[in-house]
Amino acid sequence: MSEKKIPVNVYAENTPNPSAMKFVCDYTLLENDYSLEFDSMEEAMNVSPLATELFKFPFVRSVHIRPNFITVIKNRTVVWDDISLHLREMIREFIKMGIPAISEVKDLPLVKKEKVEIAPETTDETSVKIMQILEEYVRPAVESDGGTIQFKSFKDGVVKVGLGGSCNGCPSTSSTLKGGVERLLTQMLPNEVKEVIADES
Repeated sequence: MSEKKIPVNVYAENTPNPSAMKFVCDYTLLENDYSLEFDSMEEAMNVSPLATELFKFPFVRSVHIRPNFITVIKNRTVVWDDISLHLREMIREFIKMGIPAISEVKDLPLVKKEKVEIAPETTDETSVKIMQILEEYVRPAVESDGGTIQFKSFKDGVVKVGLGGSCNGCPSTSSTLKGGVERLLTQMLPNEVKEVIADES
């Protein structure tokens, strides 16, 4: 008797980053709005079987996994027209086999919970407002392009955010950060926010 496979659809979406492609699936890869990002097979091994398989393609430079999509960043040796179908089918077949995207390991250091959890007793009022704005207005747009944004800190009028997925190495990231995120926050919080920068740490 053959093993029952999971029915799943996967489709590819272009992103503003020419080196990144977003693969969306109608299957939950990660629970609780978690996010994983790997820059090498060494990082992915023993943590994410899916990312490990993707790194077997020699052109894959980075893998970002969200609850319902995977963003793959490639190197310059290939073009998407030659590889996107292969990647899409590999991801679809992997999910169909019922293999989990991540291993059953608790407290993984590479797992970040992107969804804002507001703790007013430990966070100043302005930081809470910034996180609410990022969650409501910015994050959905960034995720639609295969990326992620995460509040890092607020001090002396400067907001630091962490960027992942297709935002890594994207030529338009700087203009998006300044023309989009910074403009929004300075308009909504004109007396508090003066600048938005990417956290490079």
